[in-house]
Amino acid sequence: MDPIALFLSRLQFAFTISFHIIFPSFTIGLAAWLTVLEALHLWTGRPAYRLVFEFWLKIFGIAFGLGVVSGIVMAFQFGSNWSVLARTSGPIQGPLLAYETFTAFALEASFFGVLLFGRSRVSPGFYLFSTAMVALGTTFSAFWIMGNNSWMQVPVGYVVQNGGFVPDDWGKILLSPVLWVRFPHMLFASYLTGAVCVAATGAWYLLRRLFTVEARIMVRMGLYFAAVLLPLQLIFGHLNGEYIVHHQPAKMAAIEARWHDEKPASLVLFGWPDAAQGRNLFAITLPAPLGSLVDSDSISAGEVGLESIAPQERPPVLIPFFSFRIMVGCWLIMLVVSWVGSYLNHKGRLERTRPLLWAAFLSFPLPFIAILTGWFTAEVGRQPGLCMEFCEQPTR
Repeated sequence: MDPIALFLSRLQFAFTISFHIIFPSFTIGLAAWLTVLEALHLWTGRPAYRLVFEFWLKIFGIAFGLGVVSGIVMAFQFGSNWSVLARTSGPIQGPLLAYETFTAFALEASFFGVLLFGRSRVSPGFYLFSTAMVALGTTFSAFWIMGNNSWMQVPVGYVVQNGGFVPDDWGKILLSPVLWVRFPHMLFASYLTGAVCVAATGAWYLLRRLFTVEARIMVRMGLYFAAVLLPLQLIFGHLNGEYIVHHQPAKMAAIEARWHDEKPASLVLFGWPDAAQGRNLFAITLPAPLGSLVDSDSISAGEVGLESIAPQERPPVLIPFFSFRIMVGCWLIMLVVSWVGSYLNHKGRLERTRPLLWAAFLSFPLPFIAILTGWFTAEVGRQPGLCMEFCEQPTR
């Protein structure tokens, strides 16, 4: 393939998926939170929960529509930009994407109209059920997309027939350990996105002393949810790193900017990778065995360096190195804000601590940045490893 055409195809698809993922990651978390709000309204009868629900339902509807429209463009690009991949892997990727339509889209299309127009036409219990079904539909959507992407990351359950990849064990594909660490990681990221955006909105209204009752609900629930979810996200993020170590060692070497094989390995906190010279400039490095401990849960494990990988098979270094650190940095800031905010709320001092409210408000871009850089980390460096896996392992 012509290098310029390849670069433009990658750039176009990267732009499309980066724009698209903003909306599903927001609506998946928001749909779950709307279900909680509606349940609390039925349980307690407090009008404030109903007002907050109606406020966020409008935002959810707009974001949901933008996600659907941008996703359709991405589907066309599978065939236009990556026609060979679509043709050869269609027997596996096609059904996975079709299952998203049969489950996720079916639930969302059936019950989303009830949310928007049916509150006065159905019973309160059925309205809550409809809200839960929309949330379940968004979760199904995340599962099938992550199933498709996880199969591309680590292909299993296939055989090669007539130059195409045909499923021979759907159980292996759908129960892949890689999928079941990547799917919760993405799901928690979406929940965090909703929680942080809700807390930021509530903080803004508290700073302006407007709608204080509803704003308190948003800030407290958003901060509490984030405080609980962020440690869980760390656990599944670490599990994601373990599959990269075992299945994509070249990408892990790029993420860590590790140029030489090390046993045990040190850990580069920050620096500027110099690919031409095979070294890191201005590096801040923690001594061994911290690198082995973080990557392989061992104080004596050996870690692969980029110099042991053929030059034509090495992934880019700058993008995964910096995107991973930006993602972790966003996680750390959100952790501090949510834990400090939850503590101040527990002590009854949250509303009087305006610096924390400003920090919560200004944190609203962080989950989106973390999701985008997380996707960059996952995708940059995956090729040509997938193509080589197909060529060298004809059956699986």
